[in-house]
Amino acid sequence: MNWRQSTFALPTLIGLLSAAGLFSALLGDGGWDAVAWLGLGIPAVLGTWPMLRRPRNR
Repeated sequence: MNWRQSTFALPTLIGLLSAAGLFSALLGDGGWDAVAWLGLGIPAVLGTWPMLRRPRNR
């Protein structure tokens, strides 16, 4: 695998997941809401995960 492909693979996946969540939030109710929650929730958790980790003891 090329180094450029591996560098941009995860950010591209997060961007596509966010776009799918936003699009499904606009489409309707019911099952679309579940897709929107997952599509927008997973990138939010991934973005805040490093801040939520406990610091190591020195």
